[in-house]
Amino acid sequence: MGLGWLVFLLFTVGSKATENMQAPVSQKCKEDTNTLLWENTQDRPYAVQIGCFSFLFTGCNRAQQNTQASTVSQKCAEDTNTFLGHITQDSPKEYAVLMYDAFGKMGSNVKGGNVNQPGLLQQCRSAHGPTFSGQYCKVFLKQGTVQYFVGICVPDSCGQEDVKMLVLDGRLRFGQTPLIPPFPRILVNHSTQEMLMTHCLSDTIAPGASDAMCLFVCFVMLAIPLAATLLTAMNLLQGKKEVAPTVKPSSSETKSNTSEEASSTTNTSLSFPQGFLYRCIQAFSIHNTSQGVLSTSSSAPGGGYSSLNGIRVLSVLWIISGHSAMVPGINNIDNYKHWRTTVENHPLHIPIFSGPYFLSVDTFLVLGGLLSAKSLLGIIDRAKDKLTLSLVASFLFKRIKRIQPLHIFVMCLTAGLNSLIQWGPYWFPEFHKLLDCKRYWWANILLVSNFFPVSETCIPWSWYLSLDFQCYATTPLLIFFYRLNKRVFVVVAGGLLLLNSVAGAVVTAQLQLPVFVPPIMASDLYHVYYYIKPYTRYGPFLIGILTGIYLKTKKGPLIKHKWQAALGWIFSLSMTAALIGVSYILKETPASPSVPHALFQGLHRPLWALVVTWIILACEDGYGGVINSFLSLGFWVPLSNISFACYLTHPIFMIFYIGMQETAIHYTEITYLYLFLGHLMLTIVSSYLFTLLVEKPFLLLKWRGK
Repeated sequence: MGLGWLVFLLFTVGSKATENMQAPVSQKCKEDTNTLLWENTQDRPYAVQIGCFSFLFTGCNRAQQNTQASTVSQKCAEDTNTFLGHITQDSPKEYAVLMYDAFGKMGSNVKGGNVNQPGLLQQCRSAHGPTFSGQYCKVFLKQGTVQYFVGICVPDSCGQEDVKMLVLDGRLRFGQTPLIPPFPRILVNHSTQEMLMTHCLSDTIAPGASDAMCLFVCFVMLAIPLAATLLTAMNLLQGKKEVAPTVKPSSSETKSNTSEEASSTTNTSLSFPQGFLYRCIQAFSIHNTSQGVLSTSSSAPGGGYSSLNGIRVLSVLWIISGHSAMVPGINNIDNYKHWRTTVENHPLHIPIFSGPYFLSVDTFLVLGGLLSAKSLLGIIDRAKDKLTLSLVASFLFKRIKRIQPLHIFVMCLTAGLNSLIQWGPYWFPEFHKLLDCKRYWWANILLVSNFFPVSETCIPWSWYLSLDFQCYATTPLLIFFYRLNKRVFVVVAGGLLLLNSVAGAVVTAQLQLPVFVPPIMASDLYHVYYYIKPYTRYGPFLIGILTGIYLKTKKGPLIKHKWQAALGWIFSLSMTAALIGVSYILKETPASPSVPHALFQGLHRPLWALVVTWIILACEDGYGGVINSFLSLGFWVPLSNISFACYLTHPIFMIFYIGMQETAIHYTEITYLYLFLGHLMLTIVSSYLFTLLVEKPFLLLKWRGK
């Protein structure tokens, strides 16, 4: 649910950086770049890295021209000569050995994708020479169609331009042996290396003003509930002290004063002024926010719908498991070919990555539509059957109050931590800009981030919140038509559903989009014009609204006979198998407009929504059987209560884990399992805390007293 965005970033970041380069691009450079990108997308294990490096080609001619006139600074040249001299001595200096050993070196399985040579970042920085220390830099190289980087350790007196010249001039040698040797011709059918760029990683932390502001916002949002909890505890303790007797009273006195003491206790413990400040303290106190979060009661407010807890949690687990498998494959797996073959083709990985993996998003849209319709109809009933503009405004404001506090907190937390963490070799310079939220933070505040390219938005996985709110805002209009005239409502709803399917099919055909997990070359168009847009994703939410209206207004059960239930389950299971099977058949990106791809893309999300809807209806009417018992387990309830926080926080752990890695990950099923369980446990613990401290206080806060 959104980590396709990260694969997409690897391409679009490069594309955006290309636009910002001042150097003109020769036609030959463009052709070579496009050819290389296309070839790597088809069958090379390095395809996911091409997006990161594609911007490097733009100014390749000019960069080579400029470097011819550049020279290495005197201090850098002297320190480099000192280092190289010390490693060639009969008794090499210890620091020189550490620096030499920190250089990246070729490993095994180059043909399988292990092309990057990160070296040892921390060891490089721990080396201290006579007048300098080790500095870790990355040299990005191209050898034939293979792109990769090599970590090197040079004196910290060298700047990036100095490092570039040291490499171009071939000065980094151990005797006659280059410290950055090319791949052997037996592994790569091209013996000439071409340097693309250099990048030196800073070992200092320097948060900017906006980063400090983000950290301050996070501090305040965490400090307020802690302070409210402390005030509440002190007030309760003070109340107990004031009513505690200093002299033991007689039994008659005790009996006569019992009611008075109880009243005194209550009044003293709640001695805050009964105003807005009091309501804030009560709402933000952990004593109140913790109530019910870990409850296992499966009874939803208003009754029923206990199966939604299991559906919601399983969808979140689906998302986290898929992201756990995908994120390591972005740029730091040393057996990429094996990873791709395994997770794309192995039947056991269907719930993770293979097949229509991103349908978990549509499951959430169905649930969102159902609950929004049920909620609004309930509000209308309590308002004496009136649907007014003020009621609609209150309805939408409650939704904003529900999602935005935690959304803003996670946005600030990500930007703040991004400025404090010392990243590893697999963290690319452009990634930093994607998490600092300096440019399009306002799009997240206004919940319109899905109208901007994912590569330019703050915490890109939050696009779903914008889509969800935009769909949510249509609920009052549809309810208005439903109350106005049932026939008009059917026409409007049917027309919207038809337009949604047609839009998805037309966009897919015109842009030749894949049906799932798009390759690099198609990611830009896929995400910008299809994946995150309301006009292609509204169908499941609309089906959820229709389901919510039915459940709220039904007079009796929809399923009255067992044969009806049997037909429904046969349809549901058959449709699920068909969606997965057809997605495998159509998984290749079409070279020309494809009718099968277009039809599948236009229909598979609404069909999946119907499958989810059937499960809900069958469970509500008592025909869910074992599935209903499983989905309604009390075990799911506390996890469902923190599911929103889980969605927002789990990518943080994954991205930071990958960004701080110093070596590549070797993908195996057991490695994936440990990554998934580790990310899941960190997500659950942090989500519980963020739910108590950030999300729930705003849900409990009442702006006006009753």
